[in-house]
Amino acid sequence: MQVNKFLVSALLCVALTAPALGQNLRLTKRQLRQENARLRMQLDSLRIDLEKYRSDSRLNDSIVSELRDIYENNAQRSAAGLNPEDYTPEITDSLLSIWYLHRQIGRSNEGQEYDMDSVHFESNVPDKVYIERLEAMNSFITLPFNETVRNYIILYSEKMPTKMGHILGLCRYYMPIFEEVFNKYDMPLELKYMAVIESALNPVAVSRAGAKGMWQFMYKTARDYGLEINSYVDERLDPVASADAAARFLSDSYAIFGDWNLAISSYNCGAGNVNKAIRRSGGKRDFWSIYPYLPRETRGYVPAFVGAMYAIRYYKEHGIVPEAVPMPEHTDTFRVHKQLHFKQVNALAGVPMDDLHNLNPQYMHDIVPGASQEYILRIPYQFTPAYIEHEEYIEHEDSLYTYMADSLFKPATLKAIESGRASNSGRITYKVKSGDYLGRIASRYHVSINQIKQWNHLRSNNLRVGQILYIYGRGSEPAPQASGSSSAKPASGSSSSAKPAATSGSGYTVYTVKKGDTLYKIAAKYPGVSAQDIMKFNGISSNIRAGQKIKIPNR
Repeated sequence: MQVNKFLVSALLCVALTAPALGQNLRLTKRQLRQENARLRMQLDSLRIDLEKYRSDSRLNDSIVSELRDIYENNAQRSAAGLNPEDYTPEITDSLLSIWYLHRQIGRSNEGQEYDMDSVHFESNVPDKVYIERLEAMNSFITLPFNETVRNYIILYSEKMPTKMGHILGLCRYYMPIFEEVFNKYDMPLELKYMAVIESALNPVAVSRAGAKGMWQFMYKTARDYGLEINSYVDERLDPVASADAAARFLSDSYAIFGDWNLAISSYNCGAGNVNKAIRRSGGKRDFWSIYPYLPRETRGYVPAFVGAMYAIRYYKEHGIVPEAVPMPEHTDTFRVHKQLHFKQVNALAGVPMDDLHNLNPQYMHDIVPGASQEYILRIPYQFTPAYIEHEEYIEHEDSLYTYMADSLFKPATLKAIESGRASNSGRITYKVKSGDYLGRIASRYHVSINQIKQWNHLRSNNLRVGQILYIYGRGSEPAPQASGSSSAKPASGSSSSAKPAATSGSGYTVYTVKKGDTLYKIAAKYPGVSAQDIMKFNGISSNIRAGQKIKIPNR
């Protein structure tokens, strides 16, 4: 309603300030054109203000939705959700985090108002200068220049200075990490700029499809590449682990296509879509030849990559000022073998909670679950002496691991985390709200989209407001129904399951993918064959599904 009132008031203001043209018919054509131009400028200004109000309104609605979720999750405590005495510092911090997160998301929309398929940007920089600068970058990856690339160069270097300033501030911390990862695999260091396109260097970014982290991994692909995802940890949010997985994914894609621009494209749309585009182009294997046949969003991916790379290299020439982002220049990494809470590190070693969250975003509940296996913790180097001092005195009452342990690791708290706030029956009943989609719900409860679809017998990803979904915690999934009168599946290791494939006389073996298989597990069954060999032989990516038949080259 506020947006509509604003629009009416704005238009009324324009109407009152406009001259009574009907009473002044002696205006010349030149004066009419000038007046027309003035009114257009006023309307354009009002449209910009109106869009800002709409954006703020959407932001407020989103925050209200998040707050409503908090109340619903605590509905048993009082009719309103929380009593006044229940507003502990932890809950207050949570509410402030929601506000801050949405504020950051709103700010990151700069530059997204353009339709890059139709827009034509103008710049004072001649094309000759752009071409010379791209050549001077001496990139191992081919950096083309054409009208499409030019638009993205102008977008990143001129149309979003605030966002690029923030990205440049983050680059000082994250880019050396990515360089080390790609250098380890002997890959082009320029690939590090893909994280800018994927997430604007936001380690906790979540897409509408449910992709997470700075490198935007979907659940299944993340698991295929060895990233750990459970109730406590989501390594998609770990900048180092996810960058390592991204490097291996890109290496596998390059092994299939033999071209870095095609490998970069496959990161966005999958190897299958790139192969389809290659077939439709008549077998051509360069990006611009298959460009018209790629999915719409992927067409802009390589040009955006070039644009971001250019802007980060030549930001000074365009007057962009890097933002002073409070990320430490030097950090120390510790191996944790016991259960550890961020609050223990904060209280005894003095590490600010913001630093712990920024450097360790993969720990979703501020708990490093070191009791089950080894995990790593990153802290700013200046806090290292205090951390070591309290870590070494294991028997001391103020040791890191014993400080407030009884209150921080209550069995009920840990059980709630591990069950995803599930009820005693292990099943959550979820009512779909306005703005919900499967990826968001799956991410919230740490399950996959396919699991939700299977549990609720959904044939598509479409949801309707008010729809009831059943979500199961770990170990409480409903038993699968037997089909027809067939007996149960043979146990792993039985003679039925041990037969992996049928042998062909054409130099390969046909293998039927089983549930839980990955290309790396399959390759291990065939001496001399690697996962890359399988992908290249079949022209596929690492994404495989149960029941799929793939060819294993004979060695």
